[in-house]
This record gives sequence, structure tokens and C-alpha cells, in this order.
Amino acid sequence: MASTTRSRARSFGRIAEAYAAHRPGYPDAAIDWALAPLGTGPVQVLDLGAGTGKLTTSLTARPGLSVVAVEPDPEMLARLRLDVPAATALEGSAEAIPLPAAAVDAVLVGQAFHWFDEARAMPEIARVLRPGGVLAGLWNADDGDVEWVAGYHEVASRDRPVPGIPQSGDRPELPGHPAFGRGERARFGHRMRLTADGLIELLGTHSWALVSEPADREATYTRIRDYLATRAEVTGAPGGVFELPLQTAVLRTLRR
Repeated sequence: MASTTRSRARSFGRIAEAYAAHRPGYPDAAIDWALAPLGTGPVQVLDLGAGTGKLTTSLTARPGLSVVAVEPDPEMLARLRLDVPAATALEGSAEAIPLPAAAVDAVLVGQAFHWFDEARAMPEIARVLRPGGVLAGLWNADDGDVEWVAGYHEVASRDRPVPGIPQSGDRPELPGHPAFGRGERARFGHRMRLTADGLIELLGTHSWALVSEPADREATYTRIRDYLATRAEVTGAPGGVFELPLQTAVLRTLRR
């Protein structure tokens, strides 16, 4: 993992409370599709790189699922334990999962796979996953097929030294590994209700904002606010609460 990637991956702990408050969850349909190959019956699920528990919360609400959440950052893990007491929360990483071999039926990764050291993580995931089990990565992103959202991204990225607001045109991939079969992909739409201030607070939990110079970050926020002030989707929303269209990409593969 390059040093820049490592610094971004480790930037979230100091804003754990904001991350828990402002990041979106995952639509039920996306989780349904991720777990569909397992059928019905009791299922042991690992939420790997669980953060503050955005995905863990949805998993623990499902009947028949027993959920273990693994997160390397102590501050994120503390928030997860507070918010999702129904999960077994363990400190660990994708490269060193604190579980025995063949311990789980599914490994789900919400918004974190791109931070893993793939060469070390994939054998570890294969080790803890039972044959026939599911590995699925889920990524929330703004829906860049919507004209005003694409315009917001163009404005937000202009003249900014640090890249990184994801949108649905991005195509995340699961790394190949001989322990896993052919991958499948699906997308699911959903929406967040928020204000212009709420969008800025959400962006403040993204790694590009956390590692940017303060002046660059504030300049980006100003451009975004100015753009939103020109859009009827925002200015015409009752009480200033508008809907931000999102897409959740899900990549799924099975353990051989």
C-alpha cells in the first residue's frame, strides 16, 4: 500500500462520530443480492473493515444472521461497539483477520475494499470463508448519471489538488484470486435526504477532505455551495432538504 493511500486509509479515526452521523447506509436490495447465493437459514457474516458500523447495522437487523465486525481503527471500532452492540466487534484488519479458518459463510466489505493490501487480504479472506461462501464488496457513490450531480462533481473537482469524490461512473473491482470464482456485478439506486450544510458535513468525512490543505478544502466547499445555490433541485426543496441520488455498486464472488 502506497504511503499516500495508507495515510488516507488511516485518516478516519479522528472523525468517527461525524462518519457515523453523516455517511449513508446501504439499501436492503443491495444486501439481499450480495447474500442471495446463501439461500435461507442461519448465516455467519463477517463485516470486514466495518468502520463505525454503517453496514453492520443493517446486517444485525436481519433475522438469521450472526454478525462479526472487524475494524483496525480503535476510534472507529469504539463507535461501532457503541452503536451496534448486537454485533461481535473485534479489532483486526483484512490482512490479519482474528477468526479461525472456515469460520463464516459470507464476508461483506462496505466502502473499504480499496484500502486493503490485496496480496495479503485475499488469502486471509479465503482462509476464513467456507467453501461456497460469498465475498461481496459494496460501494456507495453519488449517481453521476443525474445531470445536476455530475455538475456538482465537476465543480467540486475543479482545481482541487487531491482527487476523490466517488460517483457511479467509477467501476470498482474485486481482485482476482484462485480461491474465488467469476465475479458478478449489480447496482442499486437509493437516495439521501440532506441540506447543503449536510452535504458539506458528509464531504468532510471523505478522505480527500481529511488529507487536503485547509485552504484547498474550504475553496472546494465554497465552489460547491455556490453551485448548489444555482440549482432548483436544491433551492426549491422544502425547508432546504433535498434528495441526493446515490448508486450502490455490489461486486460478488463465491469461494471455491
